[in-house]
Amino acid sequence: MIGLCAFIMFLSGMFVFCSMRKHLLLTLLSLEFLALSLYFYLFIYLCCYGMSYYFILVFLTFIVCEGALGLGILVCLIRSQGSDNISSLSILGW
Repeated sequence: MIGLCAFIMFLSGMFVFCSMRKHLLLTLLSLEFLALSLYFYLFIYLCCYGMSYYFILVFLTFIVCEGALGLGILVCLIRSQGSDNISSLSILGW
């Protein structure tokens, strides 16, 4: 039952990630929601099989680094373009 909840969280996060491609902030939020659902699923898996929780700490470290990198890119994009619209970017340069 709990595994089904984590799977539904993952599917809804993938749906939002695939459908919201206009704004970078919405894309980053959906990526963080996907990471949260994967963390939840991993925690359930490790609890069921009685394994160590050290991998969860490593996973959380990578997720925090991914979030900080995404926010840095978002700030850089807003400073250079004035908004977080992906459609306003040009292929030729920023």
